[in-house]
Amino acid sequence: MTSWAEPSPTATALLLLGRGADAGSERGVDCPGELPAPSDPDLVARATRAKAALGDRLFVLGHHYQRDEVIQFADVTGDSFKLAREAAARPQAEFIVFCGVHFMAESADILTGDAQQVVLPDLAAGCSMADMAVLAQVEAAWDRLASAGLADRTVPVTYMNSSADIKGFVGRRGGVVCTSSNARRALEWALGKGEKVLFLPDQHLGRNTAVLELGMSLSDCVLYDPHKRDGGLTDEQLRDATMILWRGHCSVHGRFTLDCVTEIRNRIPDVNVLVHPECRHEVVTAADLVGSTEFIIRTLDAAPAGSKWAIGTELNLVRRLADAHPDKQVSFLDRTVCYCSTMNRIDLPHLVWSLEELVAGRVPNRITVDPVTAHFARVALDQMLALP
Repeated sequence: MTSWAEPSPTATALLLLGRGADAGSERGVDCPGELPAPSDPDLVARATRAKAALGDRLFVLGHHYQRDEVIQFADVTGDSFKLAREAAARPQAEFIVFCGVHFMAESADILTGDAQQVVLPDLAAGCSMADMAVLAQVEAAWDRLASAGLADRTVPVTYMNSSADIKGFVGRRGGVVCTSSNARRALEWALGKGEKVLFLPDQHLGRNTAVLELGMSLSDCVLYDPHKRDGGLTDEQLRDATMILWRGHCSVHGRFTLDCVTEIRNRIPDVNVLVHPECRHEVVTAADLVGSTEFIIRTLDAAPAGSKWAIGTELNLVRRLADAHPDKQVSFLDRTVCYCSTMNRIDLPHLVWSLEELVAGRVPNRITVDPVTAHFARVALDQMLALP
């Protein structure tokens, strides 16, 4: 029998954004035409009809963190890079509807053919982590390294969870993209080319990989803060460091604390704590197992019946894992709700609206990356695919 206790709601965590706009911080959420009401009882039927009408012209991608109401219409589910590659493997699909966030749709546009059009059902479905590394800031950081005489000894590595602009920057400078699954291989490759790594934009993945997988010490890592003069670092600190970590993080995984781990171990004897490497270093070191989203899913699939698990990742995925494994006790690592609020912008009304627009011959919210940026981003992505 499954054991699942719903985390306690908080006003902020349950703010599932959708209508309205903040011109100062959002890409825009207004939908031309009428957005279906979320209470419309015909939404499932409307989505089903629209998807059937589009047939093989349509391919719907659903990220693991997406809501169940949307996931039910996905042709493929997975993490961001898997989904982008799945889209590229279907050149016959004219429309790629990406139920994820903005940087994921950009990656799909980079990897798919010119005739394919990538649609993001809500343009405000961004990623706070990706938005923490803006191209102008990263270029200024590179100039800072150059002024310290270190740029030619530094290889940039960016996490998949970054904008096309940042992937392009890395590609121009001989660097590589990585995922949470291959970050170790990417860092080993980069340190075979240079003496230092500028790791963007997630400090925790960079630190955890360097220390726990490559055997570095915390003192080998420094934190570059783009909001401080000179990144908040002296030339000496930059010279002494091997890993120059960007001050960015995931707003979901960053919520988990050491107290969360301690509390759940006290509450559930013999629990296995399994967390994503985007979590803070003290959380990762206190966990039993650490791995990517796909690793988390495989681990639960292989776990013996009756085992107890506390999972430190996005709540939609943890719920889905609990439902899929009724013979295991699956708990959320935090006692409070921890959705990815921007991922949750892709709801059933937005999906229905985008599909019905396509049926009507209009392509809404198309995501495109300019050819030059796309070329260099593809260079960095191809280098990732070529990693040993």
